[in-house]
Amino acid sequence: MNVVIVGAGMAGTMLAIRLARRGHRVDVVERRGDPRGRSGPEAASISVGLSERGRAALRDIGLLEEALAEAVPMRGRTVHVGGRVTHQPYGADDTEVLHAVRRHDLNIALLDAAASAPRVRLWFGQRVTGLAGTEVRTPDRTFRADLVVGADGAYSTVRTHLHRRVRAEFHLTHLDWGYREFTIPAVDRPEALHVWPSRRGLVVAHPNPDGSLTGTVFLPFDGATGFSGLRDPARAGAFLAEEFGDLADLVPDLVTQFLAHEPGSLVSVRTAPWQHDRVVLVGDAAHAVFPFYGQGMNAAFEDCAVLDACLAEHAPGDALAAFEARRRPHTDVLAELSARNFVELRDRVRSPVFLARKRIDFVLARLIPGWRTLYAMVSHSSLPYGDALARARRQDRLLGGLAGLGGLGGLTLLAAARRKRSGRC
Repeated sequence: MNVVIVGAGMAGTMLAIRLARRGHRVDVVERRGDPRGRSGPEAASISVGLSERGRAALRDIGLLEEALAEAVPMRGRTVHVGGRVTHQPYGADDTEVLHAVRRHDLNIALLDAAASAPRVRLWFGQRVTGLAGTEVRTPDRTFRADLVVGADGAYSTVRTHLHRRVRAEFHLTHLDWGYREFTIPAVDRPEALHVWPSRRGLVVAHPNPDGSLTGTVFLPFDGATGFSGLRDPARAGAFLAEEFGDLADLVPDLVTQFLAHEPGSLVSVRTAPWQHDRVVLVGDAAHAVFPFYGQGMNAAFEDCAVLDACLAEHAPGDALAAFEARRRPHTDVLAELSARNFVELRDRVRSPVFLARKRIDFVLARLIPGWRTLYAMVSHSSLPYGDALARARRQDRLLGGLAGLGGLGGLTLLAAARRKRSGRC
């Protein structure tokens, strides 16, 4: 087929590589200029968490080793509260880790791989102005295709044109919190996602290869302790020192960095249908989520793998419907989990009850074959999101039943029964 992919970000380049290896001819159309060779603030972009879903997709196209060469493993959360630092491992063993990668660097690796594919052409500086059937128009040229893929983000132009020809549901939700980024200088710190939770804000920071951390501060847009109320340097400095303790000591120019840029917005997108008449949406164009589960990029990569498989299994028209049926229920669950994890990071990571439940889950993982936390199933496996949530709820019901059996005694009986059924003593 002739395929036009609109958007040369993570999803667009990943899908271009996969489809070209299937023998399709792919034009990737991007409104921005070519980011390769650039330096400065845009190149020093935020780090993102690469989980098993993303690693699997990169492994499929032969780019995993290159991606991990510049990545930093994150073995858990390091939580900073009131000057006290605690570490919460992500999993029951060292295999359950995330990797912090710079978004810009990974996108460049994908662009280089796409550019080297003989059936892929990259077109930069091409803003889409029209979509008629599978004919994509820009001010400079017209692209004719058998399949059009909208991989152009939460504010997708392809989605806008698609909705003009089909009855669609569309919900774009802005969180009433925003974010600003800053850099924490290099010192010796654990390989972890660092979290500063507070009553009125949240800071998370990903490690970088040079030892620094890329931090993100999340605050409400409005109010005296929101971004709008913290424009004065003295007031902002006092607030940041009060809420985030040792962060102000780690970053001497924290206030300067905090005030350097306008806050960014956080959006979530839900829409249906994702496809119509050989036009289909993937990634954020179909299902942007809040960043608090770290699954946006990973879910987009997984979209590419599923769409690739559907196109291999079905005729093109049927493939798109199969793709949406297979993916949309699970990305709807991911949206729910991502919103919920905001509350966990902000409020619960410092809760004794939360920490006690994590310890119980680690004990259960050793006692009961197959027991995994919801976080582990989402971040350290490729189990579909909806299946992971359903399994976690079954485990919660089982845990409630064990409490009724007398806590540890119930665990012992259950573990013995499981060993007996599996033939182990």
